[in-house]
Amino acid sequence: MMKPYYQDGAVTIYHGDSLKILETIDRVDLVLTDPPYGVGGGSGTIGNQRKGRHAYKIFIDSKENIERLVVPIFRLALSKADRAIITPGPIMLTSYPAPDSFGVFFQPATAGMQRWGRADSQPIFYYGKDPRAGKTIQPSSWTLTEAPEKNGHPCPKPIKAWSRLLEKGSLAGETVLDPFMGSGTTLRAAKDLGRKAIGIELEEKYCEIAAKRMAQEVLL
Repeated sequence: MMKPYYQDGAVTIYHGDSLKILETIDRVDLVLTDPPYGVGGGSGTIGNQRKGRHAYKIFIDSKENIERLVVPIFRLALSKADRAIITPGPIMLTSYPAPDSFGVFFQPATAGMQRWGRADSQPIFYYGKDPRAGKTIQPSSWTLTEAPEKNGHPCPKPIKAWSRLLEKGSLAGETVLDPFMGSGTTLRAAKDLGRKAIGIELEEKYCEIAAKRMAQEVLL
């Protein structure tokens, strides 16, 4: 097993190639991840393409690379989990395995633009069985007005929104995997909500950001 970049009682972070590291990881309860979106910018919107916002110097965020490199990583992660939740981005959503259920984050105040207008929603794909099926009925979509914290990553995810996804897809004490960890929002939400989490990240500077976030006390 590869030596972790960071580890505590709840969280383990690995720095490196997700495809190789995933081969060494046992089954988990939930995969929760926000992979690269493709088409130039991190979100696939016109604004980000024009600004040239790239999260990785060693990975060109193109449609071809997403399909060749990112989708196989997600497929492997999915094979190791009972269930999964992924936000694939509006342009790349047809490249991923067909989900068992579907939702969106509706973003009424977004300034991002697509070719046919404002990028006012982000798809959410659900795989496997709802862990609370038959017990409660929860929404699959939410209105998103929360701004993510500025932490040094160009595309951080809002912690409250990610906590909703985590609570929907997992139970207390379960283990969550994020093979595209970024700045560690999935892991931070998991730690705050009493889950265990494994994160894998290709870029070392984002591992460092995530490790610093994990070292903080539980926030909830």
